Amino acid sequence: MIRFINYFIIAIILIATSAQSQNTPLRLEITRGVVEPLTFGLPSFSIENPEAAEIARVLERIVAADLSGTGLFREIPKSAHIARRSSFADPVRYPDWRAIKARALVTAAVNKAPNDQVIIKFRIFDVFSGSQLGKGMQLAGDVNSVRRMAHKMADQVYSRITGEGPYFESRIAFISESGPKDNRLKRLAVMDYDGENIQFLTGNENTVLAPRFSSDGKQILYTSWETGFPQIYVLNVETMLSKRLPTPGGGMSFSPRFSPRGDRVLYSMEKGGNIDIYLMDIANARSARLTSSPSIETAPSFSPDGRQIVFESDRSGTQQLYVMPVAGGEPKRISFKDGRYGAPVWSPRGDLISFTKQTKGRFGIGVMAVDGSKERLLSASFLDEAPTWSPNGRVIMFSRQTQGPRGAPSLYSVDITGRNLKPLRLRSPASDPSWGPLQR
Repeated sequence: MIRFINYFIIAIILIATSAQSQNTPLRLEITRGVVEPLTFGLPSFSIENPEAAEIARVLERIVAADLSGTGLFREIPKSAHIARRSSFADPVRYPDWRAIKARALVTAAVNKAPNDQVIIKFRIFDVFSGSQLGKGMQLAGDVNSVRRMAHKMADQVYSRITGEGPYFESRIAFISESGPKDNRLKRLAVMDYDGENIQFLTGNENTVLAPRFSSDGKQILYTSWETGFPQIYVLNVETMLSKRLPTPGGGMSFSPRFSPRGDRVLYSMEKGGNIDIYLMDIANARSARLTSSPSIETAPSFSPDGRQIVFESDRSGTQQLYVMPVAGGEPKRISFKDGRYGAPVWSPRGDLISFTKQTKGRFGIGVMAVDGSKERLLSASFLDEAPTWSPNGRVIMFSRQTQGPRGAPSLYSVDITGRNLKPLRLRSPASDPSWGPLQR
């Protein structure tokens, strides 16, 4: 368990410029243009007893990696530091930090109590204005929560300086793959957002695909071939128990996704040779058919308010994206440029829809406004697919497949500006990511 003590969040609207007045708050604006990373100093965390030394080093390393990994921050190496701090209470020598062009400064102290409780105190400073950003904060938790505490600390630094919501303290469900390409074994797994703490949730005995977190992070929907053909299952992450969701007729069902409140499930089902989208009320297991077209309708996703859905359909002759009200009505096509569109996912902010696009023999991840305008591609390769949004709607993770007989999938992430495209370092192939909510 982790606790915040004297927890304060300050809303700061931010822009980074080198010619900033010393009386102007530190600000960072994120646009689609080139963003010069904001430099920050992270002095070695003070330790209040010897037992806290290794914990402090771990915390420091994770906080630095979280911030630098966004592409929005750049840590100034400790070898360049002029100011040396002996304790958390030491006053900040702003001229020394300005001399090495640090824009922000984060200081912390770590204490390990005899009962294995860890206490972290930290502060954030605007070096150019010579002031502290808000009040200091304190976290407390047991030794098994150190990684989460580090992510929570980094989230607060990130949010205060960018004005964006946090996302480091989140998990990702995905499909872990092993074996040769023509006989790949697939297991459902979860991990921290940075690829650490992998936990397997299913074995290798059945092929599983397309995991989807619930909004509270307690359940995961997925498609399994346990019965010999695709059907939808739901797994309780805490108890590790799973069950099949009953669908009308028990036919092939797939592409499930929770509603924002977690009380309903969208999915696709094959019936009489036709594939349509259905909506299930979990409480009574009743399903209602939402589409009725002699075409393939699949990959549905809710809007954040739960009132609309976006999905892919070939009703126009090619694979395109459509939006319709959950209550019913005629679907409206929103994709019109060259290429085929699929796997749409509504942003948690509600302003964008991500998708996979096939054009000119390549697949890429893109985003567009809800009405189909402002379309732009963020990636392109042999096969990029399965986008998923970070909890704050700032980053998209997706699966990238390499070519050839030894080709394998891996996970990548990219900022919605198209910047900071990077792979997630995992030890084995991985696909079908689903970004979960912030941990509670």
